[in-house]
Amino acid sequence: MRLPIIKHVIEFIDQNDEDWVVETLELLEHLTEAKGIKDEELDVIGELLSNLSGALEVSQDIKSGTPQKEALNGFMKRVMGSID
Repeated sequence: MRLPIIKHVIEFIDQNDEDWVVETLELLEHLTEAKGIKDEELDVIGELLSNLSGALEVSQDIKSGTPQKEALNGFMKRVMGSID
């Protein structure tokens, strides 16, 4: 997960609508099932899926009243905790 990408997607959600991101996630998930897709391509798609999903989660926290910095820090702590 890359925090700068998550922040950038959050800005996009603020300026547009989260439905765009949800639909993008659906498309990327569908792409993973394509015949002939390479492992490297799956890795890139997986990274994009992770970042977009993270941005949606942080965006929801922000909408519920959590300050952006606190929402981002809390998300990253949860991610790091799941890795350990």
